[in-house]
Amino acid sequence: MEAPGCRRRQLPVLLLWVNGLMTLGFAGARQHTNLCNESLMLEKLPACGKSFEEMMKKVDSKNWCNLTEFIMYYDNFTQCTEREANSASCFWPNPLAEGFITGIHKQFFSNCTSEKVHWEDPPDEILITLILIPVMLTCAMITLVVWCSKRSDILV
Repeated sequence: MEAPGCRRRQLPVLLLWVNGLMTLGFAGARQHTNLCNESLMLEKLPACGKSFEEMMKKVDSKNWCNLTEFIMYYDNFTQCTEREANSASCFWPNPLAEGFITGIHKQFFSNCTSEKVHWEDPPDEILITLILIPVMLTCAMITLVVWCSKRSDILV
C-alpha cells in the first residue's frame, strides 16, 4: 500500500502528462500546417484567367462594365482562383492572388471608371417651399397643443 503523500506527489506529474498528450494532439484535433507553395499557385492561376477570358469573349465588349452581363463568369473566375490557391496550400485571398486578379481587372475593366454625380441645389422656389412646409407644420402643431392644453374644459 502506498502512502497518501506519494499519491499527492504523483498527481501533478499525471496532470502534466495528460496536458502533454492533449497538446500533442492525442485529444483528436491534430493541426497540419502546410506552407504555401507560391510557385505552384502562380502556375495554376493563369488557367483561371484563360477560362475567364474565354467566357468574356461571349460578352460584347460594350457590356464589360455592366456587371449583370458577366456576373456568373466572374463568380466562376473567383471560385477558380480560390480553389487553385487552396490546392497549393495557400490562403485566399493573398497578395499574389490579388495581384493576378488586379491584372485581370486591368485587362477587362480599365475603362469602367465610375462617373461621379454632380449634385446641384434645386431652384430657390422649390428649396424655400421644402424648408417652409415643415417649419409651418411644426409651428401649427405647437400652437394646437398649447391651445388645447389651456382649454382643458373642451377635452372632458
